[in-house]
Amino acid sequence: MLSKKTKYGLKALTYLARQEGDKPVQISEISEHENISRKFLESILLTLRKNGFLGSKKGKTGGYYLLKDPKDIKMVAVMRILEGPIAMVPCVSLNFYEKCDDCPDENTCSVNKLMLEVRDSTLNIFNNKSLADLI
Repeated sequence: MLSKKTKYGLKALTYLARQEGDKPVQISEISEHENISRKFLESILLTLRKNGFLGSKKGKTGGYYLLKDPKDIKMVAVMRILEGPIAMVPCVSLNFYEKCDDCPDENTCSVNKLMLEVRDSTLNIFNNKSLADLI
């Protein structure tokens, strides 16, 4: 299931991508328009800024803005920053692999095989979608 953090992060990024020009957008505007708690949104936007998706400007006319063109912001990168591993189980994760405690042999595990297929399908979608596709 998608976390609220990721859902709200995607909504905030989409809102910013729809803005015309490079003018920073205040947190309060995004919060009000997207119906997201301001405090929670601050945390999400800070994470996105620290990971190179957003820039920010302080002051009365300050706010957040996209650092890249929406077509250059791939959903796979956003999902990994906000949600964590793409895979549903750690034994098939590309970036967060961990061996399962209850599985003696991954090569014969039916769950592993199914989850590899789910991971690959999910990655295919996220790799081929950008923020521009959401707007």
